[in-house]
Amino acid sequence: MIATSGTAEQKERWLPRFADGSVRMSFAITEPDAGSNSHRITTTARREPGGGWRLSGTKDYISGVDETDATLVVARLEDAASGTLRPAMFVVPTDTPGMTYRPIEMAISSPEKQFTVHFDDALLPADALVGGEDAGLAALFAGLNPERIAVAAYSNGLARCALRKGVGYAKDRTVWDVPIGAHQAVELARLATTRAAWLYDERDPGAGEAANIAKYAAAEAAINAVDAAVQAHGGNGMSVEYGVGTLIGAVRAARIAPVSREMVLNYISQHTLGLPKSY
Repeated sequence: MIATSGTAEQKERWLPRFADGSVRMSFAITEPDAGSNSHRITTTARREPGGGWRLSGTKDYISGVDETDATLVVARLEDAASGTLRPAMFVVPTDTPGMTYRPIEMAISSPEKQFTVHFDDALLPADALVGGEDAGLAALFAGLNPERIAVAAYSNGLARCALRKGVGYAKDRTVWDVPIGAHQAVELARLATTRAAWLYDERDPGAGEAANIAKYAAAEAAINAVDAAVQAHGGNGMSVEYGVGTLIGAVRAARIAPVSREMVLNYISQHTLGLPKSY
């Protein structure tokens, strides 16, 4: 989002440090009553008389705030009329007064923790705003589409890992090979992900559709691959030692976030198949 919509100063400040790994930034859009629906965001930013912004609201299921230097927060401007969407993105350093976060207890452990993040009149400088007041949805989706592609790539990697473990275990534990059977689905997901990434890099208008298709295909393939790998391991599939049971939560999350399977299908049915809007 900064590379696409940020000011020259913001790009100079952040992008080289992203590239060399000296700084990391998390992303916050999801809210308790809105999910990732950008049309229902209630976190608001209001102007300060002397310049700058005051940010107030709550974000939910935000990962990385405990490990990053700043968070890119999606809010809406306080002067937006009711029912009118004016999304705005703000860079919020993690140590900003008024920003607090607490971990969410999750049923399945994963490497990254999830947090509820509160902004209580957090004061931000004027240049915290990314893309200007009128950047709107174009600036927002400049980040959301590659996020879908990244989740698809993540799912592909988990699927290949699960297949490798499952096939290897079956060969070691039996006198005959056990085919896992999800290879074709994984190849489909990999090709869809490659196509989506290429279209995005080419600034093709079809990148949004392709990103949603890739995310859907990869998440489904990964879930099937992990399930097959766990089954091939039998009881050992649920032990930490063999490393496949721990993949269940990781791939299941890919079906939900950053956009749910149902919303992807809604998008494809409306924009690809031309069916009436269903939500």
